[in-house]
Amino acid sequence: MQLHNLSIHEASEALASKKISSVELTQALLKRAHEVDAQVQSYVTISDDVALAQAAQADERIAKGENVTPLTGIPFSVKDCLSTRGIRTTCSSKILEDYVPQYDATVINKLAEAGAVLMGKTNMDEFGMGSSCENSAFFPTRNPWDLERVPGGSSGGAAAAMSASLCTFSIGEDTGGSVRMPAGFCNVTGIKPTYGRVSRYGLIALVSSFDCIGPMTRDVQDCATVLEAIAGHDPLDSTTYQLPVPNYNATLNKSVKGMKVGIPKEYFVAGMEAGVEAAMQESIRAFEKLGMEIREVSLPHTQHALPVYYLLLCAEASSNLARFDGTRFGLSVAEGAKDVADIYLQTRHAGFGDEVKRRIMFGAYALSAGYYDAYYLKAQKVRTLLRRDFEAALADVDVLLAPTCPTTAFKIGEKTSDPLEMYLSDIYVVATNPAGVPALSLPCGFSNNMPVGMQLIGKHLDEQTLFQVGHAYQQETDWHKREPVIGKLG
Repeated sequence: MQLHNLSIHEASEALASKKISSVELTQALLKRAHEVDAQVQSYVTISDDVALAQAAQADERIAKGENVTPLTGIPFSVKDCLSTRGIRTTCSSKILEDYVPQYDATVINKLAEAGAVLMGKTNMDEFGMGSSCENSAFFPTRNPWDLERVPGGSSGGAAAAMSASLCTFSIGEDTGGSVRMPAGFCNVTGIKPTYGRVSRYGLIALVSSFDCIGPMTRDVQDCATVLEAIAGHDPLDSTTYQLPVPNYNATLNKSVKGMKVGIPKEYFVAGMEAGVEAAMQESIRAFEKLGMEIREVSLPHTQHALPVYYLLLCAEASSNLARFDGTRFGLSVAEGAKDVADIYLQTRHAGFGDEVKRRIMFGAYALSAGYYDAYYLKAQKVRTLLRRDFEAALADVDVLLAPTCPTTAFKIGEKTSDPLEMYLSDIYVVATNPAGVPALSLPCGFSNNMPVGMQLIGKHLDEQTLFQVGHAYQQETDWHKREPVIGKLG
């Protein structure tokens, strides 16, 4: 039994039957991470001592049969924008390079209560600003399927760690495809839940009205298990729904026969990589074989999604990142400063990377007097139209089917000189964030030997249907079981 390749449900069964211990599982994954991650560079911090201590506690829980959950003893990684008490939390930025929070994010607390084992923090585009994990202030993460290609962003480290079997599940964060895009590029399963389904308390905010924390796993069953554990109302986050969290696994095996899949015509246009289009058409045929009805639908304001998303993102980011000023926490460059304003300027100049500075300036401009109504306010109005598009389309079908990205993973450095070309990589994933709807990315094939991902998009708070349909697909296909060559090392 190769411990690093186990899914959550396989590992949980082995732990329950005493075939393995959590300490053994954690040791195997830590050993592999230290051996393999020099090539992938998915982790910013590996917390060996914390992981082994939590694994020993999990073994005690299992031995006593007390408070045992499907995640008890299961090692995981988390994107380095979620606060972890006593473990540095950097957002892959120099401005937070040595920041160690004094509290845990709600999601981290929930996983600790479930008995999961925190292995470490994964690399990301700085403050979540990027689509390739090349904007990290520390190092670029590489795609385990081809080390010369990007893993996607901004949760690229989380996806790469999952793909290379350096953890059993990973927690990412999705502001505009940041879970789904890297999941698609790295052949793992990942979900952006409904906005407000998972608490954002302890998440270092990028766009407060878009940000969604979501899991990356080997398959849909694991994804449902993790989301159930981390979802729910949190009095520390007023945007969370005061609704019970469903038992997502309870309906996984229900038949999907007769359910309707909507194909947004605006998403199937010229410009898609030929292999991606072929994989999507094959996926449509797979759903037809499952007895599902395929219908064409329209999302008429799709062409406005990308500019609306980036305008609102930059505006909110410029506000959220104002707190990093060198006076309260994180980097402070005060040498030779004439006054407090000079400390602000020197700290932010030294601490922020080029992409972060670019977006802060765009956002400040959009919020400035004289331009607020023309840009920010108008974008908010179009955001409402995007939400209504999804509501109208999903009134007639159960889920929408779309590519996760128009291409497979591109080469490292290929798009860094042209920010606009990089932004266009997000074209299929950004609309769901302003709309607040959930979306699940699944492996669905290969193009030029690189993974292809597809999205299932659902109604607000209807993750259950996404899991049901996605699980049915994974019972009929084996794309999610394919491993990269690097995944077979060790």
